[in-house]
Amino acid sequence: MSTPVSEQVQPLTPRELEGQLALVTGGASGIGAATSALLAARGAQVVILDIDGEKAASFATELCHIGQAHGIQLDITDEQAVTDTFETISATIETPAILVNNAGTTGPARPMWETPTEYLRGMLDVHLLGTFFCSRAAIPKMIASGYGRIVNVASVAGKEGNAGSSAYSAAKAGAIGLTKSMGKELATTGVLVNVVTPGVIDTPMVSNTTPAHILRLQEKIPMKRRGRALEIAEIIAWAASPRMSFTTGSVFDGSGGRTTY
Repeated sequence: MSTPVSEQVQPLTPRELEGQLALVTGGASGIGAATSALLAARGAQVVILDIDGEKAASFATELCHIGQAHGIQLDITDEQAVTDTFETISATIETPAILVNNAGTTGPARPMWETPTEYLRGMLDVHLLGTFFCSRAAIPKMIASGYGRIVNVASVAGKEGNAGSSAYSAAKAGAIGLTKSMGKELATTGVLVNVVTPGVIDTPMVSNTTPAHILRLQEKIPMKRRGRALEIAEIIAWAASPRMSFTTGSVFDGSGGRTTY
């Protein structure tokens, strides 16, 4: 006889990630900072990986009143640096249970035919190859431990393509496709992989692109406002938790109703 549902339900505890090590790329600002703080508040020991090492260290110190945090400089586009950093973390701290591939970049809006090749390569390096390098470095140890949660942060641009952002949209679409493949490949290992697709969110990265372009995107949002970093962090934290147990290779929207598929 099966156990009654009422006995299966477990209350959400504030420290549900106690004892888990979480790595967050681009973890010192924007969605990454909100995610790092939320995971720390829920008990995880957080490693903030950021290309700005000084900012990562400073933010880690700030988070110490919430929980354990470390700040480490890392350029996720540097394949060898990613491999070495992940090996060092596993050897000196512990095997990561959570990886949030959040690091990102953007730039001015322009038509595809006016996009320089190097700009496209830069987008692919950060959003696709960076996610690939970090995931590849973490997965073998997660498989060996029989548990892991990988959450990739893409964009609604990767789902439908933003006019004026062909390079960014293509790179984010690649991250979504990579997530779906990883989810299927790892489905029986205890390592689950999902992707979150934010819309226009109030973060420092928004200031790096054309204001008129951001306004056009914001006008597509049924809620008629930009999202907040912590709202996306809540989705990420759920996807990174043990409560996520029968979903992998899936896409979770955070766009104020813009994309509902």
